[in-house]
Amino acid sequence: MNTQPLANDSCLPITAILLTYNEEANIEKCMQSICDWVGEIFLVDSGSTDRTLEIAKKYQARVVYHSFETHTRQWSWALENLPCQYEWVFCLDADQRVTADLRGELRSLFTQNSKKLKSVDGFYIKRRQIFRGRWIRYGGFYPKYLLKLFRRDKVILDVQDLGQHHFYVHGVVGKLKNDIVEDNQKEGDIAFWIQKHNQYAILQASEEFSRRLNHHPWPISPKLFGYPDQRMVWLRRYWYRLPLFIRPFIYFIYRYFLRLGFLDGKQGFIFHFLHGLWYPLLIDIHLDKLPKEG
Repeated sequence: MNTQPLANDSCLPITAILLTYNEEANIEKCMQSICDWVGEIFLVDSGSTDRTLEIAKKYQARVVYHSFETHTRQWSWALENLPCQYEWVFCLDADQRVTADLRGELRSLFTQNSKKLKSVDGFYIKRRQIFRGRWIRYGGFYPKYLLKLFRRDKVILDVQDLGQHHFYVHGVVGKLKNDIVEDNQKEGDIAFWIQKHNQYAILQASEEFSRRLNHHPWPISPKLFGYPDQRMVWLRRYWYRLPLFIRPFIYFIYRYFLRLGFLDGKQGFIFHFLHGLWYPLLIDIHLDKLPKEG
């Protein structure tokens, strides 16, 4: 592990990396949750025109510009090119923040549990999704485990992930007990959420089309009872076999009724309807056109 000096004695040997583009509504809370305990912060920006960079620099973040193609390619560039001091990297989205309990757990892990730290290459962390002020606790949406903390030289990304990015580690991974909170303040305007997911739907349809043709195999082996990402790959392979235009309704019924999504209240209904029915239906509409367009 790198032994270069930390920013101060209370900091952990972790490099935090964030991707940004016009995130002034979110970046302050994210920075406040990490600025006093990680060794360094890099912000990879793709041309923000608001106060994002001004706010980030207030917290001593090192800002680097790189033009954006996809989230996966942006993360891949960051991990390959940033001059990180430390072996461990913590990759966060600008609308995510670290809870006090997770901060304490990480401090204990890095200062008192060196045996556990040496035995793994990455850690899954639970995401607590907030939508328009409501914690989405049901519908199978919590806990959602994301690989966020890992050794930089052990992580891989699949550049064919066109919509959402996923980090993968070929090695031993562990799970942490506490949460990160994802709360995108820009989603108070529902038009922003719809526009964003409309763009994602096009990319997700293209990715599924390529994988259906086996042009781009999965980077990890699918396992129903494996790590969270192995289970995700296993489920997506079966999802691809379901009939278009029917599977979104099956998924919504499963989430909203069988997994008790209705307990998330009014905002939960909006979220589960849009994310669990409207969004996968939109993917199917785009996917249905692709074979005809060659």
